[in-house]
Amino acid sequence: MNDYEDSIAFLGQWGRFQQVVFFLLCVSIVPNGFGAFTLVFLTDAPNHHCFIPDLNLTEDWGKAIIPVEVVNGKQELSRCSRYRLDVVRNLSAQGLIPGSDVNLTDLEQEGCVDGWSYNRDVYKSTIVTEFNLVCSEQWKQPFTSTVFFVGVLIGSFFSGQLSDRFGRKPVLFATMAVQTVFTFIQVFSTSWIMFTIFLVINGLGQISNFVAALVLGAETLTGHVRVFYSSLGTCLAFAIGYMMLPLFAYFLRDWRSLLLALSLPGLAYFPFWWLISESPRWLLSQGRVEEAEAIVRKAARWNKVLAPTVIFQDCSVDKTKTHSKTHYSVIDLLRTSNIRRTTLILCLVAFSSTAGYYGLSFNTPQLHSDPYISCFISAAVEIPAYISSWLALRYLPRKLSVIGTLLFGAVPLYLIQLVPQGLSSLSLALEMLGKYGITTTSSLLFAYTAELYPTMLRNTATGITTTVSRLGSCLAPSLFKLSYYLLYLPYIILGTLAFVSAFAALFLPESFGRPLPETIQDMHKRDRIKCPCTTGKETPIPLGLLNSPL
Repeated sequence: MNDYEDSIAFLGQWGRFQQVVFFLLCVSIVPNGFGAFTLVFLTDAPNHHCFIPDLNLTEDWGKAIIPVEVVNGKQELSRCSRYRLDVVRNLSAQGLIPGSDVNLTDLEQEGCVDGWSYNRDVYKSTIVTEFNLVCSEQWKQPFTSTVFFVGVLIGSFFSGQLSDRFGRKPVLFATMAVQTVFTFIQVFSTSWIMFTIFLVINGLGQISNFVAALVLGAETLTGHVRVFYSSLGTCLAFAIGYMMLPLFAYFLRDWRSLLLALSLPGLAYFPFWWLISESPRWLLSQGRVEEAEAIVRKAARWNKVLAPTVIFQDCSVDKTKTHSKTHYSVIDLLRTSNIRRTTLILCLVAFSSTAGYYGLSFNTPQLHSDPYISCFISAAVEIPAYISSWLALRYLPRKLSVIGTLLFGAVPLYLIQLVPQGLSSLSLALEMLGKYGITTTSSLLFAYTAELYPTMLRNTATGITTTVSRLGSCLAPSLFKLSYYLLYLPYIILGTLAFVSAFAALFLPESFGRPLPETIQDMHKRDRIKCPCTTGKETPIPLGLLNSPL
């Protein structure tokens, strides 16, 4: 069969059909920006202390009944204990003054047996205040986020294979439906267990529809438009959703209202089913030539160009049947040495970049006293990161870009521990530089992975690397809890992962300036062709491809 992009070159790269595909797929990705980061607000724990019933205590004892503790060098009221009420009541009735007549350190303490009193200045309610996820139940705060990412991991694993088996479009809309419906159902949770069960199912659709949309667009669009979509378009759509989140959260400070508001936009996406077409590349890989040609002819009508009589000339009936009977699975990603090496290295890089991305993102409450500003700062940093990713994909070799951004992210994370405690603004700047570098790597990796694998394995490969990366996101919510043992340990871990991944990336093949591989044989040839930016006696790249980074 002739090269796919040569066969559809008559469509052009930016007609009405491509514009509709580009913008609708980007819009479908916006809710993913809400996704996991909603948990930054849902699981945030406001200031709290033990609830004190009305005991008619004197003013002095009313202020002194909560013990004072030293936390990180600062004095603050205990969150999980109080002085025994019966003792305090007797001392207050005797007219004794705390700290003067009574040494408070000698008084017996008890837990918050009557519940907690929460500060309502920032939030009206979160799942922490709703289900009392504090003190002995505090472990449930990071575990809630981990549970969500377990759902994302499972969804990433199966959605890629389902997409390669049944098509990009059905999986895209199925996962969008899961995301929308279960975000809505979470509003009616009456217990933490009920909330987490719905959260796991919600996670099945969160990144799965992002990957399906990414691959569908990458296979439908061509040339520079594909680079722009795979790097900048999809990621900016994600960042827009992320930046909208603190705006929603600021005006809707009740967790149920916030989830309800974030679920409703999903209803507007289902009419897209009649506007977004299946990937012609995938249809061809399944031998469904007539359906692929029908979509391309529709694109020609939308773009007002004349389609040739036969678009895909060399697809015989025998080849079609052969293709349709051949199914590929995860095993094919490990079957040969070069594909296995590529898969394992990409998994390592994806794990490291995702752990860093979500670890630094969930650390946003530490960046500023106002969590809404913190979230917006963290989201805003992603805009220049995605623009840098697009420029790198447009003009630079993929391997060099991945290695460079990993190192750029690692160095600031190591330098944070050298900053004096009084220069918090410098620590903030270094952490944001680290997130900038790691976010750029994550953006590059989606497009790089899609370019390295052939059509019949592309979504499976993207799904598997995404699945492995979710192991990093599962660990991210608890990662910065390690600072309890060593203040800078989380930064050291993330920096080391980035350095190791940068070294491993040296052994990846290059895809800059080459067409997407259609078969496994095309992927095997990658190691025998050098990047056009280097010199050597390897097989030359056709001149027409040198004008496009793909």
